[in-house]
Amino acid sequence: MNSTLHAVASGPGRPGPSRSEEIIAGGEGELFIRSWRPAGIPRAVLAIVPGFNSHSGHYLWAAEQFTAMGLAVYAVDLRGRGKSSGPRFHVRHFDDYLADVDSLLRLARAREPGLPVFLLGHSAGGVIATGYTLEHQDELAGLICESFAFRVPAPSAVLTLVRWFSGPFPTLPVLKLPNKEFSRLPDVVRALNADPLIANEKQTALTVAQMLAGNDRLERGFSSLRLPVLIVHGDADKVTVPAGSQIFFDNAGSQDKTLKLYKGHAHDLLNDDGREQVVADFKQWIERHLPTQDAAGVA
Repeated sequence: MNSTLHAVASGPGRPGPSRSEEIIAGGEGELFIRSWRPAGIPRAVLAIVPGFNSHSGHYLWAAEQFTAMGLAVYAVDLRGRGKSSGPRFHVRHFDDYLADVDSLLRLARAREPGLPVFLLGHSAGGVIATGYTLEHQDELAGLICESFAFRVPAPSAVLTLVRWFSGPFPTLPVLKLPNKEFSRLPDVVRALNADPLIANEKQTALTVAQMLAGNDRLERGFSSLRLPVLIVHGDADKVTVPAGSQIFFDNAGSQDKTLKLYKGHAHDLLNDDGREQVVADFKQWIERHLPTQDAAGVA
């Protein structure tokens, strides 16, 4: 059963943009979801899967930009992250994250029946979103994969060791991502450092091993991708390797695929200097892929 925690509507004497926070059954018991709806009738749904050192609350600015073009935006805190329940920063199987995405999309479709759905995944969330897309292509209008964590700046020997450790020591903390590399905006980095929901965040050995297993699955499945895909990456990203996005683009089977590399941009493109151009590119791409009868809407 859904439980709404907070809802706000704006606009003097008339319906306006609204946002809500709620808990639904799912994940390790409860999943926390934020949503934003436009003032008018939504044109499509954009569902967001955050990565590591992140949660749905980091998309407040981006959601405002997308609702301005008439999108209903839904974002999930994956199990063990943000305000969702479960062992912190730990997952038992890659498919568990896919189940969280499925819960998010079931809720979005129930609230916005009949609308096209676009899926946006950032970093590790990009791996998860792509994994979900490969199994649910007929249900989606398109995929946006941002700062794809398909390749990471770690030696293969270290990653092999982490896979081994995940057996006998599944909850051993093995990976801490530096907040300072997420954005070139000092205010964003300060907010990350002060965010209690990601304080002392370290990924466990099993979490990393399952994400690597997810990457293995994607590598086998890239050629089967057939829906529209937008792949974006900052070429100065030090958290993930931009070449991973190039590999995705080169091997994706879709005839409708686009790769954009942003010169000098850091890891979190929607919270980095120059984010206005990034979100404008996202909006333009979504606009082009809306159903024909809606293609004349506002960009």
